[in-house]
Amino acid sequence: MRRITLVALSLSCLLLNGATLLAQKTAYHQTNKVSIGGEGFWDYLTVDSGAHRLYITRGTHVQIMDTVSEKIVGDIPNTPGVHGVAVAPALGRGYISNGRENTVLIFDLKTLGEIKRVPVGKNPDAILYDSATKRVFTFNGASSDVTAVDANTGEVLGTIPVGGKPEFAVNDEKGNIYCNIETSSEVIAIDAKALKVTSRWSIAPAEEPTGLAIDNARHRVFAVCGNNKMAVVDVQQGKLIATPAIGSGPDAAVFDAKKKLAISSNGRDGTLTLIQADAQGEFKAVGTIPTQMGARTMALDPKTHRLYLISANFKPSQGGGRPSMEPNSTVILVYSP
Repeated sequence: MRRITLVALSLSCLLLNGATLLAQKTAYHQTNKVSIGGEGFWDYLTVDSGAHRLYITRGTHVQIMDTVSEKIVGDIPNTPGVHGVAVAPALGRGYISNGRENTVLIFDLKTLGEIKRVPVGKNPDAILYDSATKRVFTFNGASSDVTAVDANTGEVLGTIPVGGKPEFAVNDEKGNIYCNIETSSEVIAIDAKALKVTSRWSIAPAEEPTGLAIDNARHRVFAVCGNNKMAVVDVQQGKLIATPAIGSGPDAAVFDAKKKLAISSNGRDGTLTLIQADAQGEFKAVGTIPTQMGARTMALDPKTHRLYLISANFKPSQGGGRPSMEPNSTVILVYSP
């Protein structure tokens, strides 16, 4: 009996040490809290790793932060209802989805000057540049469709009905785009060249997907959902393979290819949830990191592996409405591995 007990204790110690090492390996820590002030709420954050820039959407304008100096170095005005920014470094151009104007603003990456405005679908939300086709795609929440735009000329190439409200989207750099459909709790695949939906996958029991990330090496996408689940879909096999638990109020997801981590930013909890597959292929939370209440939007720099989140100080809501933001309290939270 004693020998069995010792063996059991040894195994427990090994498992505990293994879990500790895994937690250390996957940990992030806050390295800065950058005050950026300014007016306006926010939506997506976008990292241009090569140019050391972080694009910060602020309702009617876009702030640009240098990720080396961690200072604001530019601002793009007149972006009514801005949601997202996409960049095409090889073309020297950036693209902004203006939700209230139903347009894409094309700008010069060097000067930040406006080049052109292109009419698209109603309330363009997420925006994506696909390098395989050199096309820009807007995911239009009010018209339940996707608009494809030639990234060079700004010409609208077509509209793709998607049968529900599209949220965030990612691509595999081979001409395939994957998008969350919030209203039907699905992930869909789009052929970026043919401009058509090629597959649809239910992610139930996960509901109301928002943020989406992709592991191109393993053909998996990770959708964070309103009912505190992350849906993991194998897009090669075409099936849902896991729904691990995450924090509350998620809006963004990223995948760190080096660490093999899918990360959810949970604004209601003020946490990050780190999800990873174990040796048996089962997806589990391997860490929870405190951030700040309201920090639900996130971006990853794939070169430095830093995470960027945005939040502010809020006043209590009146009558159950949206809480108001304290003036000049907006901050960028920087987390490093």
